[in-house]
Amino acid sequence: MMKSRREPVQVVKERRDEALHTLVRSIPYIQFLGIVFDRRGDQLTAIMSYDEKLIGNPEIPALHGGVIAAFLEVSGVIELSWSSLCKEIEASSKPTQYTLIPAHIELPKTIDFTVDYLRSGLPRDAYARARITRSGRRYASVFVEAWQNDRDRIFAQATGHFLMPKPLNVEKSTPS
Repeated sequence: MMKSRREPVQVVKERRDEALHTLVRSIPYIQFLGIVFDRRGDQLTAIMSYDEKLIGNPEIPALHGGVIAAFLEVSGVIELSWSSLCKEIEASSKPTQYTLIPAHIELPKTIDFTVDYLRSGLPRDAYARARITRSGRRYASVFVEAWQNDRDRIFAQATGHFLMPKPLNVEKSTPS
């Protein structure tokens, strides 16, 4: 019996980064809002760079409530998809050959999404992190927090429930 060799850390990192990049590119609204994702290990932080088009009330000025809700929901959807995708990529028997996710990936479907606006979103960059609170084969829940300058001063938070898609057909290793 031959032992499988571990992949170099850099190869694993590049494969995960490419998968995340492909996943994010699959949702055009993410590009419209100017959201990017920073990956540190298995933790994602969504970053929405300030743009004047995101302002809802120019008198204050404050970010539009719909933009904030979309930012939180997108953060939750990407966290759920990323979590599932990572497990499937790692389970592949030929990880070096499975470097890209399919061009079309089925995303979780929103069942409900509740946003709490705690204070005005100021005209500056915003950050969000989603935490999966429940994850099953067909249903998942997430909690998302958004902040701007100070991580301890949350300006919005949300709870969402999602219908999960069927897993991708990534080849699983089988004994020969």
